[in-house]
Amino acid sequence: MSKKKIIPVFVIVVILILAYVAKIFLFQSEFSYAGTVEVTKVDIPARVSSVIAEFPVREGQVVEKGQALVKLACEDVRIAYSLIKSSYERAHSLFRSGGISREIYDQTKNKMEDVALRRGWCDVSSPLHGRVLTTYFEPGEMVGPGAKLLTIGNLEEVFAYFYLPHDQISQLKLEQKVKARVSELKNKEFDGVISYINPEAEFTPKNVQTRDERTRLVYAVKVYFNNPEEVLKPGMTLEWVADNL
Repeated sequence: MSKKKIIPVFVIVVILILAYVAKIFLFQSEFSYAGTVEVTKVDIPARVSSVIAEFPVREGQVVEKGQALVKLACEDVRIAYSLIKSSYERAHSLFRSGGISREIYDQTKNKMEDVALRRGWCDVSSPLHGRVLTTYFEPGEMVGPGAKLLTIGNLEEVFAYFYLPHDQISQLKLEQKVKARVSELKNKEFDGVISYINPEAEFTPKNVQTRDERTRLVYAVKVYFNNPEEVLKPGMTLEWVADNL
């Protein structure tokens, strides 16, 4: 083989070796920590004791703020409201004509307002825009005050906790932008913002895989991620990757 042919081959080999070394160097200059995707959950409770008349929403359904979620039968409350409303209308008419005192009128009015409030609790609506994560009852079932009817989560903005050692936490600040990726989504990257840095160290949570890692003192960092397409789901693993920290 002539020297003219050997030199180009040698140059190509050197370039490939340098590229490989650079790749290793860049990889080693990164740190990566895993966090689990979480979502802010809102439990919707019953506030009165009644049979469920209608449960029009299902798990996975998107609901808007103010949308009807559950209708309770509340037969006793609805009858009580009808009766007290009639009493209030008579009391109002008598009070205007001087037939009853202000005290009696106010008592009747307060009773009607109290029953009206309870009647309003029979129609349960959503306090936020979100997705129904879990439902716990079906139409026809009896529920009591405080019973959890369903859980709603806002999947358009999710968060994850990452646990970092002291030498890296010192270089972070609130509102700092970060990137994280999901291996199951072909390492698709998501933009996030640091919203909280725990000022106190703690042992790495038990869900970390190795025992050595669990015995390290780390700092919790909470990062919010915009998720308008709801690609990130609760329980997914996010890998936060950054250079030169």
